[in-house]
Amino acid sequence: MRISLLALGCFALAGCAFVSMTPGGQQVQVLASAPAGCVSRGEVVVTMTHRVGFYERDALRVRDELEILARNQAVGLGANRISPMQPPENGRQRWAMWRCP
Repeated sequence: MRISLLALGCFALAGCAFVSMTPGGQQVQVLASAPAGCVSRGEVVVTMTHRVGFYERDALRVRDELEILARNQAVGLGANRISPMQPPENGRQRWAMWRCP
């Protein structure tokens, strides 16, 4: 009984969003590629849990949460635009940070 309740709890948590957008992150725009006329503020790699036990989380949800994490990180680097440098893989993604006028 305990094991089945524990397994049910893991599945319920696996579907939940664990990442929330900060107020500053809401102001950061996501671009498809590197923008012209902007100053690079560096790169970040964001990671999150993409698998809970043997359960693989929804790829779209993981992608969205990685974007939120990158937007939140941009604020601390003084960036107002971000662009992905690679597609998400195993709960990990690299992003370029930009400061644009």
